[in-house]
Amino acid sequence: MEFVVPARFCGPPESGNGGWVSGRLVAYADVDGAASVRLSSPPPLDKVLQLERDGDSTVLLDQAVRIAQAGPAEPITDDPGPAPVSYTEALAAGERYPGLTEHPFPTCFSCGTERDPDDALCLRPGPVAEHTFAAAWLPREVTGEIVWSALDCPGGWALGVGGRPMVLGTMTAQISELPAVGAECVVMSWRTGGEGRKHTAGTALYSGRRLLAQARSVWLEVDPEKVRPA
Repeated sequence: MEFVVPARFCGPPESGNGGWVSGRLVAYADVDGAASVRLSSPPPLDKVLQLERDGDSTVLLDQAVRIAQAGPAEPITDDPGPAPVSYTEALAAGERYPGLTEHPFPTCFSCGTERDPDDALCLRPGPVAEHTFAAAWLPREVTGEIVWSALDCPGGWALGVGGRPMVLGTMTAQISELPAVGAECVVMSWRTGGEGRKHTAGTALYSGRRLLAQARSVWLEVDPEKVRPA
């Protein structure tokens, strides 16, 4: 089987958005329920990649380079995190989005400030409490991959990705229900811990008070010089 990450779904300028790639890989792996993806190397854009089975897991390869691995995970049963704010409150939080003043990946499909809302999510996670962020989302198209992408970047912003560039290392997510196109949704995100270069976050997608999907993620700090455009 072959796997391609279209340039539309970038995170950093020349590699795929971690959430979208994770969701796409889970779709290929045909995991029913919670799934976990570990990203080992930046997913290249517009390039044919290879898929291999390894027991219960599906491995994504660029020739001999391991890009990611996806497999089933234990259901997320811990505290779903902070109660959701309203869509109106999330819109107001977006005015405090740190990415408006400092963004390591401004062309990111999920949260980039230089993207067209008709072609990307353009989430604006802003603070609503200490270590807790909220982003308003009005879906224009809905797939499992796009929901994984919506659950991705808000976690990084709750960890302070603007002041210290980070990339997604591992993401575990479960989707109970896809949002409806045009529904007023809110993505909540919060810091759950961290030590050294490794930081952890939780995210949850709501429609009103209804929990649609949630994720837990591990983020790794990277050298700022490696994320600046040449």
